[in-house]
Amino acid sequence: QLQLVESGGGLVQAGGSLRLSCAASGRTDRLYAMGWFRQPPGKQRELVARISAGGLSTKYADSVEGRFTISRNNAENTVYLQMSDLKPEDTAVYYCAASILPRAGRVDDYGYWGPGTQVTVSS
Repeated sequence: QLQLVESGGGLVQAGGSLRLSCAASGRTDRLYAMGWFRQPPGKQRELVARISAGGLSTKYADSVEGRFTISRNNAENTVYLQMSDLKPEDTAVYYCAASILPRAGRVDDYGYWGPGTQVTVSS
C-alpha cells in the first residue's frame, strides 16, 4: 500500500503564494504518476496538475496554467505544488493522488489519495 499525506495548506490573501507538499510512504519502491486535485465546497473534485513518474512531463488545468507549478523529488518521495498569484476561486481542499497509469487524467485513474489540506484565499 502507498500512503500519501499533504501539508502546507492555510489561509492566504489574494495574490499570495503557498507551497503544498505531498509525502509518500509505504510502497515507494515503484514510481507513480502523481496528481494534485482540488474540491471547492459543493463542487466536484478536479485535476489541477499532474506529473509523470519520471518528472519529465507535466500538465495543468487551464485555470492554473502559469500560476501553479508541480514538481517532484523521487529521492525524497515527495511531490510539490507551488501556487502563486492565488485567487479566491482557488479556495478548496487540495488532494494529492498517485496512479499506476502513465497518463492519468481522471479522478478514477488514481488509486491512492491523501486526506487533503485546506487552502483558503481571502479577497
